[in-house]
This record gives sequence, structure tokens and C-alpha cells, in this order.
Amino acid sequence: MKLHFEGDLTSLLSGIQILSKELGIIEAEDGLTVHIEPSTGGLEVGLEQGKAYIRYERKHQFYRGLSLLVQHGRSGELFQIQEKQQFDTIGPMFDLSRNAVLTVNSFKFMLNKMALMGMNTVMLYLEDTYEISGEPYFGYMRGRYSHAELKEIDDYADQFGIEAFPSIQTLAHLEEFLKWEPVKHYKDTKGALLVGEDKTDRLVERMIEAISAPFRSRKIHIGMDEAEELGRGKYLDLNGYTSRFDIMTAHLDKVLNVVRSRGLKPMMWSDMFLKLASSGGDEYYDEDTQIPEEMASRIPKDVDMVYWDYVHTEREDYENLIAKHRPLGCNLVFAGAVWVFNTFGVNYGLSLNATDTALQVCKKEGIREVYATMWGDDGMESNPYIALLGLQLYAEHAYTEGSPDWNRVAERVKFCTGIEADAYLQLKYLDETPGSEPDNRKQSNPSKFLLYQDVLLGMFDKQIEGLPMSAHYAQLEQDIHARRASDAELDYLFDVPEKLCSVLKLKSEIGIELKRAYDKDDKESLRRIATEVLPAISDAVRELRAAHRTQWLSMYKPFGWEVIDIRYGGVVNRLDTASHRLLDYAEGRIGQVEELEQERLLYSTTNRFTNKGVGWCSYYYRMASPNVFFHVLNPF
Repeated sequence: MKLHFEGDLTSLLSGIQILSKELGIIEAEDGLTVHIEPSTGGLEVGLEQGKAYIRYERKHQFYRGLSLLVQHGRSGELFQIQEKQQFDTIGPMFDLSRNAVLTVNSFKFMLNKMALMGMNTVMLYLEDTYEISGEPYFGYMRGRYSHAELKEIDDYADQFGIEAFPSIQTLAHLEEFLKWEPVKHYKDTKGALLVGEDKTDRLVERMIEAISAPFRSRKIHIGMDEAEELGRGKYLDLNGYTSRFDIMTAHLDKVLNVVRSRGLKPMMWSDMFLKLASSGGDEYYDEDTQIPEEMASRIPKDVDMVYWDYVHTEREDYENLIAKHRPLGCNLVFAGAVWVFNTFGVNYGLSLNATDTALQVCKKEGIREVYATMWGDDGMESNPYIALLGLQLYAEHAYTEGSPDWNRVAERVKFCTGIEADAYLQLKYLDETPGSEPDNRKQSNPSKFLLYQDVLLGMFDKQIEGLPMSAHYAQLEQDIHARRASDAELDYLFDVPEKLCSVLKLKSEIGIELKRAYDKDDKESLRRIATEVLPAISDAVRELRAAHRTQWLSMYKPFGWEVIDIRYGGVVNRLDTASHRLLDYAEGRIGQVEELEQERLLYSTTNRFTNKGVGWCSYYYRMASPNVFFHVLNPF
């Protein structure tokens, strides 16, 4: 498509040149004339008789307008689109701290997609994956970003009018730094800083100085979430018992003094204040929680509170929780999620419904700043690329007064990413399996625990007993394959899910089959499983690993892949041992297989038997074995 732009392109030209290839446009004198004009009425895009126009208020809106022009203008039919942005700020938060550190080029790719969607901010969640002068163990061997890399990301985002800014931790969630013996003087507990100490105060000051330097933005997220263990380790030894609220507010005051002195605008997660106000001292979503006036009066008002909520699908829940935040007296920001955490896929059933409800309520309640988090808990087997459908819904919500029409969302994601919405949606069925609630509302993640569980130990076999999991994954493998588009740039994203299904159609129920054959003393079946089925599963796992490795190394820095490599190696080696032991038994060299003598118990009573999904497990080491992976005498 040939276009000829008329108007002030001074600040737009570099972004146009970057997106030209993705949009398939060529700037040419004989192309369709596109008038570019400033606007005070939102975004306007249209095609009239032989001419087109883009009128925009803010820089990032122009690039959304350009994508709308190409999307609707290719047919040559006349059209007019008018949009008013519903949120001042909207964009994703990338978790860059759970092993999966996006390369700079991968980050740029995601920024291109965000520009087409019309997003205008991106939050970089960085626990220890950035450099601090004088702290060599901070982010050591973790793929940390250099100052130059962060500045390159910031410069690139700015071309599209996208504000990049850091989200760090200044209190807890610092396990990966505090694990090192040479920095034990900073440690209160396993993951929390020893606050109230001069050396810790100086560290936090250097954190803020180092991470704010590469960015234009004056925003900074100072974290402080999930600090339940605060003051219960070394701090308690040194100072005796002090209320967590007193410790936290004293530390917050110090952090804010550093932030203010640098002209930064802070925000923080709100959960600890609601937890401390709850009856048990640790409930974030407690319906009865009320912020007491005494607590509210001691919380600084110049820090924005980020209310995070990833699980609710009813309007009343969001309305009630927003109301509970109001007494804090701070500007309220909302963070939802696209569920890529602790899975190989995306829980789109929950994510899309929760997002739609949450953002409607945010509009009604006047919340003007919204983020879509994509956490990488437990090593990040998934990736933010397959979450693009979820991000598209956020983007369309940002330009729609009520709730966007689904067909429009589907058309936009196909245009912006080259992948059909229905292809993205297949990924939810990696975990939305027989036995799960509709839309997987309880976040079951069998795609992960059925891959990693040991075939002889069958930790999750009782969870899935009687469910047609093998048939489910066999069908899903076909469904994913049928929707692939080999000419699409992002088609490779479906290699891992398709090959995972190839593994799970064989492996998901094999433990149940093994136990049944063993209990019947069916040695012929055990011999067949040992010589045919388990080796076939091993071959499928190797193919999955190879595809996953290719995907990882194309998106992320190499640091962290060793963890996934080790996990795949564990699966293959345990399959080999299982074959060996089964053959020993079938051929009379041993009198029993002790692992198969054990009764299979439910992994959790929070499962399908109590109408709470097929099962959930947060940690690989709990999926792989009930035995000791590591033993910490003093977790603090």
C-alpha cells in the first residue's frame, strides 16, 4: 500500500519507518495522500474521496491511527473512525526477573506491536536484573540489563510515544539477590531487606539512582508487595518485636525521601496495607477489611497505590475492593493480568473475562491508569508473545467507551499480529481440560504438572483419575496444528504448545495405566510400556525441549534456560529409570516396584472433587517429587 503523508512528520517519521515493514506500506509521491493533523477530539481516521486523514491528540495515538488506516483502507472503501481514549495510561508490565529476560530486540518487537495497538506505556519489572555499581552480586549471572540496554529500550519506546519506566523492589521479593553469602548483611529474611540499617538505606538509594538513570520517565514503581515475613528474621533478633505496619511505614518514608529528592513520581503495590488491616493480618481480598483512619493518616499521599487483581470476574468484587482502597487517600492505579504464569499456555478463559469486567469497572470508577501484568512465576515456561490477544483486549478497551465488540478485537489482533484470535484461544485448552471449571476460573495448570510429574510416583494421578486427558491432548494437538499459518511471522509460537500436546497425549495418564497394570501383576503390559511407550514419551519430550530451546533463545537472554534444560533432563532421565525398573520387575530380577506399591493420594483437596478445578501447583520441585530437593535449616 502506497501512502504520501502531508503534515508535520518531525516527531513521527522514525516510528513510521520502523512500522512500514510490518504494515506493508511504502512512502511514495504517487501514493494515497494522508493528511496528518493535530486534534482536540481524540483519534480520527478516515478515507474520503481519494484522500485519507489521521487526526490525533497524543503521539502514540497516531500509530494506532496509522494501523487503522491500513487495516480499513486496503479495500479502498470509504470509512470514518472516531475514538476517545478512555484511560490516560495503558500498557503491559513485563516480568523480567523470573529467568526470562527479554533481549533488547525482542523488547523492540513487542513495542512495535504495542504501537500498532495504541498503547502508551510499558512497565519493566526488575527485581535484581539491572546493574548497580559496587554490587557485583546484584543480578549476577541472571541476564541483568546494562544501563545502555535500558536506555536503548527507552529510546526506542519514545519514538512511538510510549513511556517506559521501571518497577523494582525496595523491601521484599529480593530472594535472588539475598541468597548470596557476600551480601548477607542486607538480609532480614529469605527475601526481605534488613530495613532500619544504614547500609540497607544506602543500597536502596543506589537502586533508585541506578534504575532511574536510563529512563526519560519520572515514574518509578517501588514495589513493597507480599512482604509478610518483614521484621521476622534478623530484624527481630536485633530490635525485638515491632509491628509490620510500623516497620513498613518507616521504611517507606525513607524510600520516598530518596524518590522525591530525584524528582521521581512513585507508585507501589497496595496489598500489604489491606493485608495488615485485615482481621488475620494477611488477607488481601478479605470482604470485611476496612482501612482504619489511624492507618490511613500515616500513609503518604504522594505515592500512587496499585491495586492488583487477577482473579475476579464479577463487577461487585472490583467495586468493593476499589472502595476499600479509597480511605488510603492516594491516587489509585489498576493492574490486571494476562495469565501466562505457571503454565506453558495462557489462561485466556479467566484472563479475558476478568479483564473485560475489571476495565469496565475502572472506567466507571474513574481509574485512569491501567496495566496488564504478565508474571513469570517459577521460571517462566510461557512467554508474553502468546499473550498478545489479551493485550489487544486491553488496547481495544482503552479506545471503547463500554466493552469492545469481540469481533473487533479479533479483527484487530489478526491485523496487528498476523495470528487469528481463535489460534491464540486454543492455548487456553492446555490447562482448561476435562475436570476444570468453565473458563478455568481456579487456574488449574495440568500442562505443567503432568509434564513434570514422575511416572513411577504419580503425584497427580489421583487428581486426574477418570478424566480423558490423553484424548483431550490428542485432539488439542490436531486443533492447534489445524490453525497454524506457516506464512505468519509468529507461527513458530505454536511449536511448543503443539509438541507439548504430543507429549501429554502419551504421558498424562501413563502413571494410572502403570499402577493398574502393576496391581493386576500384568507383566506383559508393564514390559510393553517399558520398551515402547516410555521411550516414545522420551522422544516426544526431546522434540519438545528442542522446540522450546529454539523459542527461548530467540526471545530471551540465555540465562535461565539452564533451569528449563534441567527440568527436561529430569523428565527424560526418570523415564529411563522407570523403564529400567519395570523391566527388572517384569523379567524377575526384582520382586516389586516399591514406587508402584504406594497408594495414590490426592495432591490437594482444593481440586475438582470440591469443584475447584483439576489442580494447581506453583512450584516445579513439588511437581517432580515429594522428596527433598533442598533443605534450608534457616530460611531467613
